[in-house]
Amino acid sequence: MNEGKIITIIGPTASGKTGRAVTLARRFDGEILSGDSRQVYRQMDLGTGKDLQEYGNIPYHLIDICSPGEKYNLHRFLKDFSVALSSIKAKNKMPILCGGSGMYVESALSGIELPEVPENEGLRKELSAKSLSELVEILKRYKTLHNTTDVDTVKRAIRAIEIEEYYISYPELANRADRSKSKPIESLIIGIEIPRDERRKRISERLERRIEAGMIDEIRELLKDGLSPEDLIYYGLEYKFLTLYVIGQLSFDEMKKQLEIAIHQFAKRQMTWFRGMEKRGFKINWLPFDMSDIEFADRVEEML
Repeated sequence: MNEGKIITIIGPTASGKTGRAVTLARRFDGEILSGDSRQVYRQMDLGTGKDLQEYGNIPYHLIDICSPGEKYNLHRFLKDFSVALSSIKAKNKMPILCGGSGMYVESALSGIELPEVPENEGLRKELSAKSLSELVEILKRYKTLHNTTDVDTVKRAIRAIEIEEYYISYPELANRADRSKSKPIESLIIGIEIPRDERRKRISERLERRIEAGMIDEIRELLKDGLSPEDLIYYGLEYKFLTLYVIGQLSFDEMKKQLEIAIHQFAKRQMTWFRGMEKRGFKINWLPFDMSDIEFADRVEEML
């Protein structure tokens, strides 16, 4: 077993990543690093699918580290990831990175460093009247977009342009964010392979369970605690559609139908990103979603 290596578990939403990560943590005396862009927020449990009960006594990191309403970003994630990874290694534990946020996972494994980019109020004002499609076209002038997963709202697109504009002014900082100049982290990457029909079935069943478990009440509590509907809508998917339902802009049936479609589309975009990672040089070892825990852990042990 390579002592310096980490294990990474990726896969689309509802593919069972958390359970697999816990299985490996038990087998290899590990701790789990969440690679999810929304599980960092406290009080946002059901909507982000934290499934905290699955961890049992396994230590986890990068979950519940921010207040709801904060705008966590890739820069902060990479800093927090580096600190947590060093902490796990210092204890001689196996780090297991687990998540569905492709950009977060890939950036962490690439070893890049991102500078803290300040807000550019002038640029924001200039871009504020533009549509999402116009902003995406502007962003394309700066760089090639692998996909638009992380520029799916006007706010995010403006932020992406703001970052690219900052890099033009500070090219030395941009170099630290350049993957071709960074030192990647050695990781065994395991992908959870799940047929499309099974994935769709599990997404639908999981959504039903989370609604029954009180996901709508979670939204109401967040609004009651002072978050604005706009703050919650920013987080997308469950928080967008459930908020629109709670404030009366969608009926329950409309909300559920639109949310289910959006989650299916999100899972498809996740897979597009992971396939893109393979094209960008990451070796992903795909294992079937329906393996037993013992068989899964045995296969991973063989690869290490």
